[in-house]
Amino acid sequence: MNYSYKGKILISTPDISGDIFSRSVVLIIDHNEQGAFGLILNKRNEKMSSKLLEIFGFQVTVYDGGPVENDKIFFICKGEKFTEEFSELNAEFYLTEDIENMVAAILDHRLSITDVKVFSGYSGWGALQLDREIQLKMWTPVEVFNLDYTSPNDQSLWKNIMENLGGEFLLWANSPEDVSMN
Repeated sequence: MNYSYKGKILISTPDISGDIFSRSVVLIIDHNEQGAFGLILNKRNEKMSSKLLEIFGFQVTVYDGGPVENDKIFFICKGEKFTEEFSELNAEFYLTEDIENMVAAILDHRLSITDVKVFSGYSGWGALQLDREIQLKMWTPVEVFNLDYTSPNDQSLWKNIMENLGGEFLLWANSPEDVSMN
């Protein structure tokens, strides 16, 4: 491994599989010789969101972080740190699994729900697996500046990034969701 994609955004290449990674935007949290760890930023989990609405009495949108360990909850937060258990993503954002402190901060109105994004599960790759997938053009790594990781994102995020890349990516951006229909 000669290069780390840590902190980069991966844009999936459309395919006909229709799996969780189809039209995904993934933030790579960590990438080293042992593998990679990331979170999908644009796939809402309506079932989990409904469960949290029942529990809290207010809307909390949960995103599918990826297909691995869907019982694990992750938070990307903006601003003040309400836990000592966190990984800094950059000067503005951090990642934590500290459910107790995050929920307490939200319920006590110390942390606005708009400054946090909740994920169920994560995306993981074994040693050199991500590098191979990028070589096979399953993913396009991009530098995205000023992206608010906590903003509500949907499929428009994938399309907007593809359009901004221009060139051949415009074809993908404007292709139908089911590329076999193209």
